[in-house]
Amino acid sequence: MKKNSIMIQGTGSSVGKSIMVAGLCRVMMQDGYNVSPFKSQNMALNSYITENGLEMGRAQVVQAEACGKKPSVKMNPILLKPSAEKKAQVIVNGKVYSNMSAKEYHEYKLELKDVVKKAYVSLSNESDFVVIEGAGSPAEINLREKDIVNMGMAEISDSPVIIVGDIDKGGVFASLYGTIMLLTEKERQRVKGVIINKFRGDIEILKPGLKMLENLIKLPVLGVMPLIDVQIEDEDSLSDRVKKSYSKKAQINVEVLYLPHVSNFTDFDVFETQNDVNLRYVMRGESINNPDILIIPGSKNTIEDLVYLKNTGLDEQIIRLSKRGKYVVGICGGYQILGRKIRDPHFTESAINEINGIGLLSVETVFDIEKVTTQAIGTIDGAFGEDFKNKEFEVKGYEIHMGESKLIDGAKHFINLNMRLDKEVNIKDGSINEQGNVFGTYMHGIFDNLEFTRFLLNNIRKEKGLDEIENAGMKYSDFKEIQYNKLADSVRKNIDMEKIYDILKC
Repeated sequence: MKKNSIMIQGTGSSVGKSIMVAGLCRVMMQDGYNVSPFKSQNMALNSYITENGLEMGRAQVVQAEACGKKPSVKMNPILLKPSAEKKAQVIVNGKVYSNMSAKEYHEYKLELKDVVKKAYVSLSNESDFVVIEGAGSPAEINLREKDIVNMGMAEISDSPVIIVGDIDKGGVFASLYGTIMLLTEKERQRVKGVIINKFRGDIEILKPGLKMLENLIKLPVLGVMPLIDVQIEDEDSLSDRVKKSYSKKAQINVEVLYLPHVSNFTDFDVFETQNDVNLRYVMRGESINNPDILIIPGSKNTIEDLVYLKNTGLDEQIIRLSKRGKYVVGICGGYQILGRKIRDPHFTESAINEINGIGLLSVETVFDIEKVTTQAIGTIDGAFGEDFKNKEFEVKGYEIHMGESKLIDGAKHFINLNMRLDKEVNIKDGSINEQGNVFGTYMHGIFDNLEFTRFLLNNIRKEKGLDEIENAGMKYSDFKEIQYNKLADSVRKNIDMEKIYDILKC
């Protein structure tokens, strides 16, 4: 097997493994190498559909972008999407395999070892370097026997390992030392160094601790990464970036309901690039304020999230907001929630067979056992009333949904889909109400289409007596490139890349 990989593991979840991999990938790409990211098993509700209709975790999509590459399921052959407590949908090579409990998957996952190895070998053979990401901690000694994502993956790929610790949480020396000491002697031999992440403060005060740590673990500290402000999609749905409210001085307020089973919340990162928009996530226990746009996002358990909205009274707040003429938007599961009824005859998502939706769109949804996974292109035309009947926007994104929604009582569709997976189609997607202020769609990434998004925002500006802005920020793709390069600059400044390359080539 080709030896051209390095593996980034961590002392635990949310220590910054995903961002570290993205940063290393961008540096190596800038240095002229053909580099690829890899994560054997990812557990996330944020997923993406590749150009050939396969589903993978968004963290590896971000890392692929940092490499300047198109995302491929070879970069993430196993995706686990939690659907209920202790249960998850298991996706193998981009396709749904089964729904399993944690115990069932633990018993099964060694059977996926060949799947992981095949994907990795294929990726390795077409790359100069592969930067592998672990998951959680390699020191979960109760899971080691059947591990395929941390040291088990390092064995499959025969990779040297760097362990990352998060100093911002406190206890970074103890967590790094404890992690290494809990590894077997054979595993410790793979570890070539450690990185301390999310540092803020005076590095001179930290330096004596670094030297003491090196003496204890007999390994070098390869760098100390500062806590930097880069706006790159987060792997962890409990990210602090989602929890906080944005408070820049902006004329337009956008709020997103952070549902208990929220998925693909990165659909809304583009709003952060627009200087006239303030973005807020409505967390559990919070009320909707007074947004110009309220968004109900995707969900891995639409019915249970609808029950949550009803039990908390948020459904009534949504209805009142729509009656005031504010925009209410549903994406995927959020679109289904805005309809009149949801049926789940096969109990695909929950134990509830049928439930009434919020009823703002004349739509009925039925869940099936087959999942739709496709990239899509379409047009929005004449949807926002008489004043804009000559407006037409091409939009592109991707669909991930179990349900099919049917328009009833003469309801209007929202998007004319004309392409799916590079094949011509003629499909009516989504729905919009007569007033033009409530609409829903199955298209994830619709707001990344900045021409459409700016039209929507300028419509609000017009209603507020403000001048329209052609572009209050920049293309989202350009914005992301700036962020990746900013991350790479910090990696070069704070990580010993010469040693990283030495480790890669040993």
